[in-house]
Amino acid sequence: MSTAPEYDTDDPERALKYAVQHIRGDRAQIIEGIIEPVTPTWDHESAAETIRGQILPRARELGCITGSGNLDLPGSSNWFVPDIAVVPAAQAKGATALLPEDTLLVVEVTSDSNADTDRIVKRKRYAEYHAPLYLVVDRQEKSVTLYSEPGRLGYTRVDGPHPFGARIRLPEPFGLDLDTSDLV
Repeated sequence: MSTAPEYDTDDPERALKYAVQHIRGDRAQIIEGIIEPVTPTWDHESAAETIRGQILPRARELGCITGSGNLDLPGSSNWFVPDIAVVPAAQAKGATALLPEDTLLVVEVTSDSNADTDRIVKRKRYAEYHAPLYLVVDRQEKSVTLYSEPGRLGYTRVDGPHPFGARIRLPEPFGLDLDTSDLV
């Protein structure tokens, strides 16, 4: 089990990550060194719920939970709060943050204010930190893209973009087809 280290204020990365964990009020994430609030709209939440509802039964069968908990990217100035992450329940219990490599799937739903962050920055960083599957629900482009086979230079396999309404296959350990017709 690999869990993110606890942070104090010994160095700038640790200080920044300590600070983002102690913000009062809204949740926040760090994107390339910039603290950004996480304040999704109801439309955004509706898209995330559409995906979550389809993967939740299989996640439970796999002994996993789905959530939007903290993901640390040690050695970088990044601390992500994904829209959905599927993680083993045993690893999540008692954890403040996990690493992208601890996930089975990460899902990001784009917003007008941060679509390029999800499409470009997070895609690159999730691959670099070995998140095995990264699904982007792009509300602006009305498409869904699945990235897999992470490597140092990015994901080596891309399935999509598929227009909303299409079915997209989540490979093992999920082995299920996501119906995106409710995203339209």
